[in-house]
Amino acid sequence: MKPTLLILAAGMGSRYGGLKQMDELGPSGESIIDYSVFDAIRAGFGKVVFVIREDFADAFKERFEPRLKGKIETEYVFQSLDKIPAGFSIPEGREKPWGTGHAMLMAKDVINTPFAIINADDFYGQKAYQQAVDFIASSTRDNEYAMIGYALKNTLSDYGTVSRGICGSDAENNLTEVTERTKIGKEGDKVFFYEEDQKGELNPEAPVSMNFWIFKPEFFGHLEEGFKQFLKEKGHEMKSEFYFNIQADNMVKAEVASVKIISTPSKWFGVTYQEDKPLVKKSLQDLHSNGDYPNNLWS
Repeated sequence: MKPTLLILAAGMGSRYGGLKQMDELGPSGESIIDYSVFDAIRAGFGKVVFVIREDFADAFKERFEPRLKGKIETEYVFQSLDKIPAGFSIPEGREKPWGTGHAMLMAKDVINTPFAIINADDFYGQKAYQQAVDFIASSTRDNEYAMIGYALKNTLSDYGTVSRGICGSDAENNLTEVTERTKIGKEGDKVFFYEEDQKGELNPEAPVSMNFWIFKPEFFGHLEEGFKQFLKEKGHEMKSEFYFNIQADNMVKAEVASVKIISTPSKWFGVTYQEDKPLVKKSLQDLHSNGDYPNNLWS
């Protein structure tokens, strides 16, 4: 059975100022999602599941259904603030959903194969998808997961801070910890994180999570339990977020799962800010010019 690609596309784009998910960046009007699905099909994925919001579902489907019809099975699930386990309530005034772990849970009833999860607005590179499929083909345990690792220095923006999961590993490239840093920026050749009154230097070569992970379906059960625990502890907060990679990190520390860090030669780029767009457009144009992609992905 072919693996599934789960794409997190419900984000608000608050720092970007619009729906990045459908922004036309490629030479024939392609969005980053188009490249992700194109690369996934080439690598051997058989299904794509989009996590989106119901308020832009019609426009989203209108955009992607004609392109993907007959090429890969598609499914849509909706993330909304009120989709939480029984017995919990939404704090008055909260507007944003509960983060990537919550978004991922929206897909638990429609995925029954090993799967990779990615962000809608990140370009991961063709090789990364092939590495994901190769891992799935060779993995034999339900509690053996993986993460595609990118060097921190190659994932920063020139136009503001970014949020990254900094990964620690052992001698066998197994993940030992994920430290979520929500504000990381460059100062000259150095990289720092900023938190309230704290500032610390980071290793620019450190592998980071760009939310490209590979899981087995049984992970959803652990994720659901983790979300309930999160709601007990932080559900009253206005802006608290539940990250799926932190749940995986907790499982690693409890020795109930392992996560292989797969270093990729693929180049990552993304659009965190509007100012990132010209560089992304040029990078995509160069890939077309080099023959990595046809002139029009879907024609």
